[in-house]
Amino acid sequence: MPAEKNWQFELEEYIKQGEPGRIEKSEAWQTAIGLQAVDGLQTSAYLLDTAKEHIEGKISIDEAQKRIQSYYEQRTDCVEAENETKEADIVSARIAKLLGEKAFQFSPVEWLTIHRGLFEGVFSHAGQIRKYNITKKERVLKGDTVTYAAWDSIRDTMDYDFSTEKQFSYESLSVETSVKHLAKFTSDIWQIHPFCEGNTRATAVFIIKYMKTFGFRVNNDAFEKNSWYFRNALVRANYNDLQNGVHATTKFLEMFFSNLLLETDYELKNRYMHVDYADNDNSQSVNFKVPKSQFDTLECTLEEMAVLELISRNPYRKSNISVE
Repeated sequence: MPAEKNWQFELEEYIKQGEPGRIEKSEAWQTAIGLQAVDGLQTSAYLLDTAKEHIEGKISIDEAQKRIQSYYEQRTDCVEAENETKEADIVSARIAKLLGEKAFQFSPVEWLTIHRGLFEGVFSHAGQIRKYNITKKERVLKGDTVTYAAWDSIRDTMDYDFSTEKQFSYESLSVETSVKHLAKFTSDIWQIHPFCEGNTRATAVFIIKYMKTFGFRVNNDAFEKNSWYFRNALVRANYNDLQNGVHATTKFLEMFFSNLLLETDYELKNRYMHVDYADNDNSQSVNFKVPKSQFDTLECTLEEMAVLELISRNPYRKSNISVE
């Protein structure tokens, strides 16, 4: 049976207890489980019990993965609904492991490797670029589809987007500007949709790991509670229907990223992104609503924010670091 929403409450308790090792593990699991919602999947009660044992240090992440794998190997009479739970459980454990690893390389190959790592044994095409064109009916588009990259242009498009991003300099940019740029980059690579399935989950893991290289501390609440919003925001960032006055906009994705990285408190509602939503204006940008404690960080550069984060974590420790 799928685990009820109490997984959020149970895993949040480890964060409230304030033990650093448990906090990091719990955040990874919350993000991993929450991300399954982008494909309408739910994890099992067994997965939650396994996650808690890992968080408490009773088993390693590798042992957690083996337990989940073994659990389903023994259940040869799985019905279709349980097969979906099996996918959610296995992929959640793999996401939790990847988010706990520091290793990362900014490249299309890394993105492919992440997809293979998440879905090997789940999809026959794990880590492989699709060889056909795709469309997907979207509720927020009244059943219409985003125009995804043609299958025979995927590699060239990936190389172009990654090369352009690699050459982009974040030096001296404010955190606000950096977050907006990261939202646009995420939107662009997601539109490529290089895989047959699992694109959003693989993209999310890649982007989280990429953002951590800048010193951002990712707020797990965003993916835990709003992963479906994240996917719909990506859809709206890549959809135009000029005849009906609908323009591609990253504003919804920017609000999600702001909550994710700057701990703002935007109301993230899927209905706001529906193309027929009455109050849906065509503004292409977001005025970041930052808590008082965050006022000074919006104009910081990423380097300055990293120093402030280091100081906040070690307020009584002497440091030779200075910000010019």
